[in-house]
Amino acid sequence: MQYRKFGKLDFEVSILGFGAMRLPLFDKNDESKIDEKEAIAMIRYAIDQGVNYVDTAYPYHKGNSEIVVGKALKEGYREKTKIATKLPTWLIQSEKDLDKYLAEQLKKLSTDYIDFYLIHALDKNRWETVLKHRVLEWAEKAMERGDILHLGFSFHDDLPTFKKIVDAYPWVFCQIQYNYLDVDFQAGREGLLYAHSKGLAVVIMEPLKGGNLVNLSEFALQRFREANPHRSPAAWALLWLWNQEEVTTVLSGMSTMEQVKENIEIARNAHPGILTQEELEAIDEVRAILKKEAPIPCTTCHYCVPCPQGVNIPFLFGLYNQVFQFQDKREQAEKTYFGFLKEEERPGNCVECGICEEKCPQQIPIRDWLKKVEQFFERKN
Repeated sequence: MQYRKFGKLDFEVSILGFGAMRLPLFDKNDESKIDEKEAIAMIRYAIDQGVNYVDTAYPYHKGNSEIVVGKALKEGYREKTKIATKLPTWLIQSEKDLDKYLAEQLKKLSTDYIDFYLIHALDKNRWETVLKHRVLEWAEKAMERGDILHLGFSFHDDLPTFKKIVDAYPWVFCQIQYNYLDVDFQAGREGLLYAHSKGLAVVIMEPLKGGNLVNLSEFALQRFREANPHRSPAAWALLWLWNQEEVTTVLSGMSTMEQVKENIEIARNAHPGILTQEELEAIDEVRAILKKEAPIPCTTCHYCVPCPQGVNIPFLFGLYNQVFQFQDKREQAEKTYFGFLKEEERPGNCVECGICEEKCPQQIPIRDWLKKVEQFFERKN
């Protein structure tokens, strides 16, 4: 296993972290039903192979992920790794909730302290919640007590908001969505460089874009085979990240022991500069192929939002494009559409005011596409 310095801390983290969001299930239709025996075996195997960072969160697996991670880290494994978990910001109604959720998480994880605590899924609105309920002041007290050792945040919004949050507090680390397709999405490459320049450790989530980057079209796969016929799609995605020195560690949400073993093997010799110029060009070409395969030419610049009606235009377009870019993704996209989008964010709320189209630099006929997206997901004639 390879290791990198964790920001300004005197700690070397494994370049592969274990993400406990996609643990093995007994029932694929019920994410709360974790196959505990297999999940514990996977986590412990990873730690035995040198992984020393395990990431979970309050809502993962409907609240059961933290419990299983706590069980996995018994019998001496807690001393071999760091735990990262997250404060569910969307559930905070008062300052009393902060102590309540932290106490619950400590109990579920069977630990006296959390090494790395993140304020979860920050965006513009949730950042206001953090300020309103004095979350940072509360976290300082929790660190003084020793319940939390280091504070960070995970992020899902645009680049200006990311920079604003980075500059607002002396964070130890941040967690961003980043992969070779999402170079300009949310914080993106510029956000990675910005956080690194400020001394933050940068933890990467969604390195395979929810598994999509292992389900490429035949055209994209062929381009990778031409550059290196012995490398898997997962290896291309992970090595692209580890090729960048600004990346501290990469979280992989592994669901099988085979995935754990494959990712550990890929990580064994990964280092900055591992990819050749030819290989980097192949990744650039695959990125171009995937973008071309997307029917809506949306660059997720977010100029079209906020929508007066609350329609989440960039997210909807990204979800729709995903079905055409990757193999067998309709079911997953529909699950996301109905499971995560609020009613007001859906395309049916569009009143065709046209404000979004006036702002769109790509001149996309957004109103027409929203109708197609609605027809696709809600099967309207």
